[in-house]
Amino acid sequence: MPDAVRPLRVAIVGSGPAGFYAADAILKNKTLPVEVDMFERLIAPFGLVRSGVAPDHQKIKRSAKAFERTAADPLFRLLGNVQVGVDLSVGELLELYDQVLLSVGSSGDRKLGIPGEALSGSHAATAFVGWYNGHPSFAHEEFDLSCQRAIVVGMGNVAMDVARLLVRRTSELAETDIAAHAQRALEASRVEEVVLLGRRGPAEAAFDLGELQDMAGLDGVDVRIDAAQLQPALDQLETLPAGDRRKLEFMAELAARPAKAGKVVRMEFLASPAEFTGSGNKLSQAKIERNRLVERNGQQSAQGTGEYLELQAGLVFRSIGYAGVPLPGVPFDEKRGVIPNQEGRVVTPSGEAVRGLYVAGWIKRGPSGVIGTNKPDSAQTAQHMLADASADPVRRGASREAIDGLLSQRGLKVTTYSDWEEVDRLELERGQAAGKLREKFLSNAEMLEALRE
Repeated sequence: MPDAVRPLRVAIVGSGPAGFYAADAILKNKTLPVEVDMFERLIAPFGLVRSGVAPDHQKIKRSAKAFERTAADPLFRLLGNVQVGVDLSVGELLELYDQVLLSVGSSGDRKLGIPGEALSGSHAATAFVGWYNGHPSFAHEEFDLSCQRAIVVGMGNVAMDVARLLVRRTSELAETDIAAHAQRALEASRVEEVVLLGRRGPAEAAFDLGELQDMAGLDGVDVRIDAAQLQPALDQLETLPAGDRRKLEFMAELAARPAKAGKVVRMEFLASPAEFTGSGNKLSQAKIERNRLVERNGQQSAQGTGEYLELQAGLVFRSIGYAGVPLPGVPFDEKRGVIPNQEGRVVTPSGEAVRGLYVAGWIKRGPSGVIGTNKPDSAQTAQHMLADASADPVRRGASREAIDGLLSQRGLKVTTYSDWEEVDRLELERGQAAGKLREKFLSNAEMLEALRE
């Protein structure tokens, strides 16, 4: 086909919100004909909407409906069960497509960097979230829930999800899409108290107000906050943004409530873990340092005071942020955990743009925001992609037949969006039979076997 009439061929790596929002913005453009191939290492798409949102937050998961509409576009294809960086390199994609967009998220996790962090019982919150959501990478993790107290390090929304799932009545989860193995383990759990540690003060806590309200509204759960820890922030209440004021006011309301019987979620501010110790390789105690706030570069930072407290705990989850993972052959900023870019255009360490290579989502800006935050972020990158394509009308992308032939030569069992729709139907059927919303398959192999049958 002559270059003048060939469509722009775009590859998107990653089928999470950032990838789908970018695909939608690219396909809806009125200036250029475009074909989009989306590569995903799993068979099930939608990224953290499927595997990162807690099972008791089904309303958030319904955001995938917008992605289903994008997938229905005849110029869109999902190529599942293909891992870019293993089955196919980014360099090869750049030869096969006119443009390549990386929306691979931040699949790693940040470490605390303290003694004892590797003890049994110390885990990344990301692993726990993936485990109860049935993510293939984490479905076979094991968590010893036989202790009475667990510690969650961090005060973001993920930390709140982990704490809530540990104390929520399992009967309230039974009809959701929680993985069956997680439901069984939580039913046998002996955890009675969860301590949330925030290294800074209550005014700096990152969780959304709704997350704390959900926690406080649970039957049989008492959220405890020390009023003395809130007072310095309350003294400055009028100087804070409206959202932070509402959070503080609600925390003050919780602090004034009398203690009640039941499971406990205790919020400790200005506290950082300094060391984990245990018997043999098993975690049993955490040494916590008290902090104070100091101003650095116009921001409030935590500084250790040298005062410590000891907490008995058999389980710790660090929830201090996701971290990007480098892709072979692609520039990477180790310090920030992102692919260096200028508004979505990937650049080398010297600042030179990498022709045809773009990023969107967490791997572009870092792990921040909620699902909807990715929409304007992806739209910005898509706008630059379309502008660059208009400025350079030469089309170098291979045909879909040539790409399919290469994948077939490599012995890959590539799945389609139609395959996912069949898996989706089967999961819903399995869930209905078990009296719940959905029963997920836990690996690509299970999904392929179900499709074969």
